[in-house]
Amino acid sequence: MAKKLVIVESPAKAKTIGQYLGNDYIVRASYGHVRDLPKSKLGIDVEHEYAVDYQTIAKSKKVVSELRDAVKNTEELYLATDFDREGEAIAWHLSELLKPKSPAKRITFHEITKSAIQSAIEHPRTIDSDLVDAQQARRILDRLVGYKLSPFLWKKVYRGLSAGRVQSVAVRLIVDREREIRAFQSREYWTLDAILKAKSGEFEAYVAEKNSTKPLELDKEAEIKKLATTLEKATLTVREIEVGQSQLNPQAPLITSTLQQRAAQVCHFSAKRTMKLAQDLYEGVDIPGMGTVALITYMRTDSYNLADVAKKQAASVIVSDFGPKYLPAKPNVYTKKVRGAQEAHEAIRPTNFTMAPAMLKDKLSKDHWRLYELIWRTAIASQMTSAKVETTTATITSGDGTKFIGRGRKLLFDGYLKVIPDAEERFEALPDIDEGEKVSFKKLEPTQHFTQPPARYSEASLVKELEKRGIGRPSTYAPIMSTIVDRGYTTKQTGRFVPEPVAEVVTDLLVEHFPSVADYNFTAEMEDTLDDVAEGKKDLVKALDDFYKPFADLLEKGEKSVDKKAIVEEKTDKKCPECGKPLVIKLGRFGKFYACSGYPECKHTAPITETMDEESQEAVKEQSGEKCPECKDGDLILKQGRFGTFFGCSNYPKCKHTKAIVVSSDVPCPNCGKDLVRKMTRRGKPFWGCSGYPKCKTAFWDEPVAEKCPDCSNLLVKKKSGLACSQCAFTKDDA
Repeated sequence: MAKKLVIVESPAKAKTIGQYLGNDYIVRASYGHVRDLPKSKLGIDVEHEYAVDYQTIAKSKKVVSELRDAVKNTEELYLATDFDREGEAIAWHLSELLKPKSPAKRITFHEITKSAIQSAIEHPRTIDSDLVDAQQARRILDRLVGYKLSPFLWKKVYRGLSAGRVQSVAVRLIVDREREIRAFQSREYWTLDAILKAKSGEFEAYVAEKNSTKPLELDKEAEIKKLATTLEKATLTVREIEVGQSQLNPQAPLITSTLQQRAAQVCHFSAKRTMKLAQDLYEGVDIPGMGTVALITYMRTDSYNLADVAKKQAASVIVSDFGPKYLPAKPNVYTKKVRGAQEAHEAIRPTNFTMAPAMLKDKLSKDHWRLYELIWRTAIASQMTSAKVETTTATITSGDGTKFIGRGRKLLFDGYLKVIPDAEERFEALPDIDEGEKVSFKKLEPTQHFTQPPARYSEASLVKELEKRGIGRPSTYAPIMSTIVDRGYTTKQTGRFVPEPVAEVVTDLLVEHFPSVADYNFTAEMEDTLDDVAEGKKDLVKALDDFYKPFADLLEKGEKSVDKKAIVEEKTDKKCPECGKPLVIKLGRFGKFYACSGYPECKHTAPITETMDEESQEAVKEQSGEKCPECKDGDLILKQGRFGTFFGCSNYPKCKHTKAIVVSSDVPCPNCGKDLVRKMTRRGKPFWGCSGYPKCKTAFWDEPVAEKCPDCSNLLVKKKSGLACSQCAFTKDDA
């Protein structure tokens, strides 16, 4: 009976913490949330101060029962769930369900190390009701929006749609960016670059504007070529050499948003993958010869702070591994930049700086190691000295006054770049040239450019934009990235979000009728309101009233004023082939399609093939009208599904035979000789596979060409930069 019970969220964390506590403690896991709102109903009484009907989650009932038995046989209960609002709420739910004999002791820590755990046990506190209220407010708001607005979208658009307080704003960002791209008008312009020869070597330069160092831009090719012809025989003189020094400061240690951004850029991880790997590193991973070790601090944080003990350990590692000159006189401090950041937290860092990535390379999985290396390098670099750079700008003129600018950068002292891979490759110095020196052309190269539209959002850039606008918080970014794809609002092409037609329809509907849900500023201000609740500055019920009462009024007006036909139908000049009535374009679960305006008397529908590329349209013409090879009776007709357009038997549902639209690449399979054809994955991503599938499973993500690699004899494929081998590192300019 003398034992003390410690409850954490995950079994991995329980295992790690169990190593640090003596025999007087039992460590158990709650496996996350144990109570939540019911799935079958709203579960919130909006008429009585938003009273909540919490229910034990079905999969948690057995765990809760086991924890109740454990509580009966122990004298003290410590709740050691995560130290954010979500963790505080889980601790409160556990306390409410388990009803310990004496009040539960709340303990928190930002790293799972022996000293941190022992310190937490020695300094328990009570559950913070303000933090619990803030989490409840977020959950109630999200439930009200989801359970009130989603059915509205079902009625006015189609069933299966969802809306969310942060989700809908993220979708709007993607839609607005897509419209910017469509509206963008590209402009052609030309620049003139040169490779110049001096006595001591060659260097690159560009023709600059007359009274500026900006590159000269001309609209037409003829103009730039005329200038190049004029300059070919010109005498060039170095008129001025400017040398200056600057310093490059290290970046701040990682927080949740920057971790997701950097992991996407460096490791090509999705936000969801990044957070899963970080969770493992935080809770503890089994390392041969060392047992279960927690390698990083808590990964859901928006503070750039580092604890003093961490700074001291980092300083010791810097001096011993790199030398005293790499340690600044005072520790680097990074000021708060994130709206609403919780300064009591720490940035993401290694729990032990002496555990360098090289020590763990053979002891962690590849992905765990890559993320740990990123965290370790960024954290250690943040505490190192700045790099010193010498910048040289050379101004060269021709006899007619045309000005060339050549620039070089020389790394004088690497500083924090010492721990950044391939950092020195960013610097290229000019050769030693003197004012008055004559230089000559080796090459003059006119270059055509086109102004580019803004890029579509990637996960990293969308997280950055949400953070900049103050929308969402660290724990919400990864779920948002998954939700907007899973709900069918966007697809991903080459790692970037592309809105589906329904995303535009729903965004316009919400912007017009529910500005409180779709407005960027309102959503950010709601996050501030939740922060105020967490800090005890605002009452929970007042915060909910301020949102829900206006929202309920808008919902009532929308029910009466929004006409479904006006939203999901477009008129066309086409006629129905079955009854002759006009065809309309409708929006459904699987995108837009043709439908007869005489529905329900006439149920004719057809996919919109005009949006396909020419090759696909030609393939549809060639393959339409074939008899179903399975039932021998029905015809193969075009159908629209969740993952695109395909051929299906007209006798469906009696016959469920389907066939993909096949576009030949006119390239023989290198393994069996049959045609390679373009296919689509279940998620709509194109690839090229052998038409002899499933006997031959040869496949390529990039379009293959009928040319073999001179190095390894495998097929070449088309890349943005030209041709490349499908297997080795060979590349070829696709001139």
